[in-house]
Amino acid sequence: MVERMNEQEVRAFLAYGTRTGKLAWVAPSGQPHVAPIWFVVDDTTTDAVEVVFNTGATSAKGKAIRRDPRVSLLVDDERPPFAYVKLTGAVTVSEDLDELRRWAARIGGRYIGAARAEEFGARNGAAGELLVRLRAANVDGLRDIAD
Repeated sequence: MVERMNEQEVRAFLAYGTRTGKLAWVAPSGQPHVAPIWFVVDDTTTDAVEVVFNTGATSAKGKAIRRDPRVSLLVDDERPPFAYVKLTGAVTVSEDLDELRRWAARIGGRYIGAARAEEFGARNGAAGELLVRLRAANVDGLRDIAD
């Protein structure tokens, strides 16, 4: 039976393993776009679910979110009995290099391991990159979809 996740379950689901997010935004033409992202949950926020990722300032994502901060992020578990979390809200963007490098290292640690986290942080925490925070205005998390 399909069950809705509570906030604690949503946070745990988002933080589990190396699941990637699928970020959706709208291009200037009105065409929808989606791309995979690496992200981490900001566990210091308690009043809303917030995820952090980085992207190039001149990438399609970077340009789009500066023009229109409204996005959706979908993270799913493709194994039976299947589950997903969808976050919808507005992003904020920072180019603060210290903050960017710190978060990029944390993201790298999640996806490529602690031994290479600082290397990833140095590469992706540099000028020309954006630190992006998605503060979820709406959270939809379902589990046991095919159970």
